[in-house]
Amino acid sequence: MGYKFMHLTNTVMRLSVHYFFLSDKVILIKENKTWEDALYYCRDHYHDLVTITSLDEQKRVEQEARFASTDYVWMGLHYACTLDLWFWVNDKVVRYKNWASGEPEDNCDMSGAMEKGGEHRWKKMTDLNVFNFLCSKP
Repeated sequence: MGYKFMHLTNTVMRLSVHYFFLSDKVILIKENKTWEDALYYCRDHYHDLVTITSLDEQKRVEQEARFASTDYVWMGLHYACTLDLWFWVNDKVVRYKNWASGEPEDNCDMSGAMEKGGEHRWKKMTDLNVFNFLCSKP
């Protein structure tokens, strides 16, 4: 009986450490900023606005986003009008997507924001909106 309990405890401890490590890479900033101001804030104080390239990363970011004081949170997704494409600010290709229905429409001066709740879908928003935001840590 003692061995099974110790094995279960070690498994839970490993899972807890793994979750802490993953969530430790993302931080919610509960300040309301435009997309550009949020980008500079993250680069000055942490690393960058958060990038989401997989479902695992999406789930990790959702855990932080749910504590936002705004309905949406900025992430590092931006639309390049001259190139006609969405890109992550760290130059990663947008392969994984979690857009809300009907999104994105490609307009200039738009960036990606995630819903703080529900299905945490992505929406295009004008850069001048002010939201909380998610920074990535190195």
